[in-house]
Amino acid sequence: MNHDEYLSYISEIKMLETLLAEIPEDNVLERISFEDRLAAAKSAIVNITESKLTYKVRLTFQGKPVLGSHAIVADFGSKAASADNLQEKGPIPDKQKNQLLITETAIGSFGFEFELPEPEEETPINGSTSVEKALKLVQELLQRAVEGTDDDIAELIDEIHPRAFKKTAEFLNYVAQHDSWCSLDFKNRSFRFQNLKQLEIASKRLQENNIHEKTETYQGEFQGVLPTNRVFEFRPADQPIIIKGKIGQSIKDPDLLNRNYLHKHVKVEIDITQVGTGKPRYTLSSLNKIHFLP
Repeated sequence: MNHDEYLSYISEIKMLETLLAEIPEDNVLERISFEDRLAAAKSAIVNITESKLTYKVRLTFQGKPVLGSHAIVADFGSKAASADNLQEKGPIPDKQKNQLLITETAIGSFGFEFELPEPEEETPINGSTSVEKALKLVQELLQRAVEGTDDDIAELIDEIHPRAFKKTAEFLNYVAQHDSWCSLDFKNRSFRFQNLKQLEIASKRLQENNIHEKTETYQGEFQGVLPTNRVFEFRPADQPIIIKGKIGQSIKDPDLLNRNYLHKHVKVEIDITQVGTGKPRYTLSSLNKIHFLP
């Protein structure tokens, strides 16, 4: 059962209970149909665990390929509906276990409803599964690509694999080429491009030639590490600067940097990412990129 269906049953139960409270007990015939409906609604959700409910994602389109809420051009629709194909080369993790299912067309501007997989053994991260977290990041990425600065976009690189930017840009570019724009609705948040121009701006900002990546090697010492915030400070031996950067998600225990490498003479490879004219952002992506020096 998905979350929308569950809320529908909850709403129906409350409505029926309110109606029954207003009908005298001795009005048996008037009450019986409402009581049957109430029993059926309660039975439908009696064994439902809220943490196992699935959610729906709505991806809708406007523009030339869309005929109101009636239809969408088949070639465009089939390619656009594959927008969930983002896995590790995008923000959706473990694609084989996290397939999104098209369950119906979305009402309003023509589009699609995708149903997320049911949570299994996965423990929600801050109340969200990894798939839900990924979809929220996609919404945030689209919004920052329209409204934010280059630095705002770069901040998400720490959370979304850089190739996600490429996949998302490819999708937006395809939509723009067909004189269309889109919206993405998930849970209580909705992001909508207002027109084609907005989508074209976002697409250009996420293109590969606007995202510059390189790796540089430094010798020096880690000056400090904040494991909870996943940030570090590194002082190169030959430069009068302090490099402040993020600790990559692949490093499961950031406190290892404090325990094993703090104030030790090391050589380290640091990834540098710059979006447009924004500031360079530094990331330590793996402990294997740190080597002790004599």
